[in-house]
Amino acid sequence: MRSIFPSAAVTSRKYALVSSLRAQGFGVGSFETAQPGPNDLLLVADGEGITAPARTVVIGCQGREVTPSRDGSPARISFAAEDTAVGNGFARALIGGPEMPTAADPESLALLALAERVAAADITVLINGPTGTGKEVLARAIHNGSARKDKPFIAINCAALPESMLEALLFGHQKGAFTGASAGGDGFFRAANGGTILLDEIAEMPLQLQAKLLRVLQEREVVPLGASVPQPIDVRVIACANRDLHAEVAAGRFRADLYYRLAVFPLATKSLAERPQDIPALAATLILRHAGNRNVIPWPSHAAIEQLMLHDWPGNVRELENVIQRALLFCGGDTIEANHIVFDRPVTMTFQRTASVTPIAPVATPAEPETLGNIVQMSEFAAIRETLKACNGSRIETAKRLGISERTLRYRLAKAREQGDDIGSAQNWAASA
Repeated sequence: MRSIFPSAAVTSRKYALVSSLRAQGFGVGSFETAQPGPNDLLLVADGEGITAPARTVVIGCQGREVTPSRDGSPARISFAAEDTAVGNGFARALIGGPEMPTAADPESLALLALAERVAAADITVLINGPTGTGKEVLARAIHNGSARKDKPFIAINCAALPESMLEALLFGHQKGAFTGASAGGDGFFRAANGGTILLDEIAEMPLQLQAKLLRVLQEREVVPLGASVPQPIDVRVIACANRDLHAEVAAGRFRADLYYRLAVFPLATKSLAERPQDIPALAATLILRHAGNRNVIPWPSHAAIEQLMLHDWPGNVRELENVIQRALLFCGGDTIEANHIVFDRPVTMTFQRTASVTPIAPVATPAEPETLGNIVQMSEFAAIRETLKACNGSRIETAKRLGISERTLRYRLAKAREQGDDIGSAQNWAASA
């Protein structure tokens, strides 16, 4: 992982940020004891000199702003103390890039620290946890932190592959091994040679194939379908499961010997509701990921973050990503407001959470909430109206700010007219001012 070199001013003014980056695995260098390498990042305070713009992040303490590095210019972020949770998340995303896991909750940080140690040891890993909690992200982090990082990382979803073809796809096959095999194939294990293979949803693998996988793990060789000579492989295996493999073993659906071969070092991810301090940081990361080429990256308001913190997140990080993408569509300006946050389904009862995830006061939702489709459409029309107003009626600029094409904008305006809301007329959007 690249190191960061904060200036003395950054370390003094944003000590919490520097500490957070260190906790997430960044090396923190000092200009007094070492010189930055060609891949290291420089963190400078607003107003300080910039020597390497493409590798510099300028950090301020006033207002709320985040601008990625473009065309060799420095990245910029500025936030006050009350915006630290989101600001640190934006900074981590700017500095770490899309491949680095996001963590702010103490338990998540402890899991990343453990994964970093596991990465250095070339052992098989089993990651257990609910769906959508970042098991593949964690697996990639282990691969990227290992000596195999320059070799292939191949992720396989065992539940998504046809059972009849799974053996050939994993271990390879020879020409003529089965009907339609007009040429031989290496299979995923040999394709990943020297690197890492991720076997996601390993609990879905048929019992017969589990026995063959066990031999692969024991002997470090595969026998392609139709062949009689084993082929040696050098692959690190990471397996993921969203079901309790202990229970699967007890029920006879998973081999006990394979379980113990896979669980050399077990790790577990938790549901998003159990790590609430990750929510603002993840929201910032996802905003930056999905904002596209917007000139202004929207910043979530305190009310919007509070709305996210109150949700129970049955879909975990995948659901959060859906919510953030909707919010970016509805937001036409520089702030994501609470009314831009639309969930996949209404929640009958949520709880305010403290940092220790203690329920305090229940908050009831309306007894008969509107459908998601209606809420989405109303919010969408409101976002278009607000953005047209901000752009003085310019449809080109409105489409650009909303991150959609002009054709899509025309379609949305026509849809609104069909429902009696002519938001595209100058009189209509001007009257909303």
